[in-house]
Amino acid sequence: MSKLKTMIKLLSNPNEFAIALFNNIVHTGIFNKLNNETFLRLRYYVVFHKRLNLKNPRAFTEKIQWLKLYFLKTEFTNMVDKCSAKEIVKEKVGEEYVIPTLGFWQNFEDIDFAHLPNKFVLKTSHGGGGSGIIICRDKKYFDKNKAKRILEKSMKTDIYKVLREWPYKNVRKGIIAETLVEQSDGQGLLDYKFFCFNGKVKFFKVDFGRFTSHRANYYTREKKLLPWRESNFPSDPQINHHFPENFDEMIAIAEKLSDNLPFLRVDLYNVNGKILFGEMTFYPASGMEEFKPNGVDIEIGDMLTLPKPCIEI
Repeated sequence: MSKLKTMIKLLSNPNEFAIALFNNIVHTGIFNKLNNETFLRLRYYVVFHKRLNLKNPRAFTEKIQWLKLYFLKTEFTNMVDKCSAKEIVKEKVGEEYVIPTLGFWQNFEDIDFAHLPNKFVLKTSHGGGGSGIIICRDKKYFDKNKAKRILEKSMKTDIYKVLREWPYKNVRKGIIAETLVEQSDGQGLLDYKFFCFNGKVKFFKVDFGRFTSHRANYYTREKKLLPWRESNFPSDPQINHHFPENFDEMIAIAEKLSDNLPFLRVDLYNVNGKILFGEMTFYPASGMEEFKPNGVDIEIGDMLTLPKPCIEI
């Protein structure tokens, strides 16, 4: 979307404009001196136009903010590090579910493109939300300058300061090269995101059209379409997803990876019948995404039983 179209879209929606303005101010560092609770209360009010209830949170978005502040374990850093997470997955469920790593570098200039295959993916090890990802489908047409701009911008981003997600505070920054996985039918990959509560998948969503027209459908554990949607990514009930035969295995993997945790979203791919790990997320959309219709935020929140506070920092 062009800058002009983006501006028109924002101006036509005062709430989106306010959120975009707030996020731009955050990146200036003006809020860096605010403590985490104050910052999250401010950001929550900007997004939802209501006070953040931390004493007796009930909505899922409120409970996610509570977890950011009061449930912090040292292991979380390795779980969000895109390199270390692969080692955790290998140990817990098996190496066959891990996308091969082709290399890791601290700086873009250190990347040895001559030794990379014709197709590959580059991403930052501390990135989140789809930022800092470069897909190369043919090295002949690969724009190194564009890749350098995107990756170096991502390298400068501090997710902890911007979103106050503590697991990212000490994640090492670097650039990973991975094997590019594609569907044999040429269709875009479906991204299966399993919402796990105390080690059990309660529901999941399927993201599709990420690089064309990003949409997301929510489903029950039994694969029944839910009338839920997110404010940023519309649902498409006309899309008839044919779930893979080994779908139950995907659920089992998600539950193994989320065992003993009050909440974890586990993202998986299913490429031509082969299950592959994507990432683990403690705070989907940083808990700042509006669910629709009204009441869904509370419905999901009721699934999340908050643990006793635990701060290992």
